[in-house]
Amino acid sequence: MVHQLAAFSIRPFIADEWPAYRAIRLRALADAPDAFSTTLDTQQVLPPEAWAARLSAAAASGRDYPLVAELQGQAVGMAWAKVDADDASIVNLFQMWVAPEARGQGVAGALLDEAIRWAGARGAQALQLGVNCANLPAVRLYERTGFLDTGWREPFRPGSGITEQRMRLALTPAA
Repeated sequence: MVHQLAAFSIRPFIADEWPAYRAIRLRALADAPDAFSTTLDTQQVLPPEAWAARLSAAAASGRDYPLVAELQGQAVGMAWAKVDADDASIVNLFQMWVAPEARGQGVAGALLDEAIRWAGARGAQALQLGVNCANLPAVRLYERTGFLDTGWREPFRPGSGITEQRMRLALTPAA
């Protein structure tokens, strides 16, 4: 029997929710260490002020859109969309993750949809991301959403045998 989740919601994190952001980010890094370019070790030692500053800066920038997926008040997913520092026509997607108990229920697709909506509303021409080439469920999710492999490859992190590929989704400008 497949367990169906009750309705979940997708919304932006707000600045004072840094403890919840920290908790889900560390959970994601512990659950899927090969899905992120940073490591649990480097992030869990950050002081509370660093986590608070990260969300405060995002809220003030207008160029960041940190998202949380919630089910019954509990964070079960996250993603972070950010306008590219060198090219405002591109939005980068980082930190995409869904908790194991919420996978296969549409949470990842809903996070992507909201990041795509936000990027399009900003006038971005493309949304791009990097993904571990061996993470086939993630690659398939992005392909189903319309992302294309750009052919760009590089090591995931220094000293890592993992290869990251860049994928890009062309966006239709918002009317």
